[in-house]
Amino acid sequence: MYFVAPQVQLALKVRRTRCQTMYQYLRPLIFKLDPERAHNLTVGLLRLAGSLPPVRAFLRRIYASRRQRPVEVFGLTFPNHVGLAAGYDKDGLAWRGLTTLGFGHIEVGTVTPLPQAGNAQPRVFRIPTEEAVINRMGFPGRGADFVARQLSPVSRPPSPVILGVNIGKNKDTPNEEAARDYLFLLEKFAPLADYLAVNVSSPNTVGLRRLQAREALEDLLAQLAEARRQSPVPRPILVKLAPDLTSAELDDALGAIMDTGMDGVIATNTTIGRDGLRSPVGEERGGLSGLPLRRRSTEMVRQIHLRTNGRLPIIGVGGIASPSDAQEKLDAGASLVQVYTGMIYNGPGLAREIVRQGVSD
Repeated sequence: MYFVAPQVQLALKVRRTRCQTMYQYLRPLIFKLDPERAHNLTVGLLRLAGSLPPVRAFLRRIYASRRQRPVEVFGLTFPNHVGLAAGYDKDGLAWRGLTTLGFGHIEVGTVTPLPQAGNAQPRVFRIPTEEAVINRMGFPGRGADFVARQLSPVSRPPSPVILGVNIGKNKDTPNEEAARDYLFLLEKFAPLADYLAVNVSSPNTVGLRRLQAREALEDLLAQLAEARRQSPVPRPILVKLAPDLTSAELDDALGAIMDTGMDGVIATNTTIGRDGLRSPVGEERGGLSGLPLRRRSTEMVRQIHLRTNGRLPIIGVGGIASPSDAQEKLDAGASLVQVYTGMIYNGPGLAREIVRQGVSD
């Protein structure tokens, strides 16, 4: 904690207000672009900003809350309870710039062992009237070697922000051989990340969600647990679950996660459900994120917390667009939260506003 003159505080507050106002003016122009093109443009700008120390320092002054509330979970100390969900920075290009926006952690990925193109375009669809997005990306990315170079300690600026890597299998890898991909990625990124997140819940890779079944998941996680025991840098391992599991399926998945000694759960991924969605865009295939997912993901957080008696730490994600949305997840039992779609609609100051809830500047 440090002292900042009232005049400087006022100047920063004015700048933050102007930045948020500017985003509201720019959003209609951004939304005229194809969603994936707009996203890639933003990632490019953040990559540039992250490579320039003066720009990083300026953005941090604007967007990072000065008074943090650290969270101890998974054996790690997070500067605050708000993170950026996987999917935004798939290839680790922009994470340096993203650390300036007030996040306590950044989750890169999903990363696959080999490069792959993902599904055919168009594959991302905005629904502005409902602050939602449907995507069927299918883990497009440049592969593990490329991402590892982006996360090299040599190029990692000093920052307390926790860095996670979300890992998944290649599309062409059959489920029977999926463990091979995940084991390769664990070995690759354990020296580079603070934690790893096992993605077995994306709806956009055919057959992937079948890895959430008890026997398949337990086999996969047991192999990862053994590899971690033998690793010189054992990292926390989290498992990202779908919001569409039945009650019995959730019990099976949690049993496998706890029996194999995993460190926590990310709840949830996108949903294939369309409950309450009114837009005709909802007919598009893919995973739905944003406000329509909020209640479903919160209920999943609540159920995980209850069924594990609070013994399994949870990162709550899905439909967080405001401080009250984040608090809803925390009240349901989450230790941390992550945002993504909410930032598309509410701008880069969302993390800071959530962190400020209950923390006086």
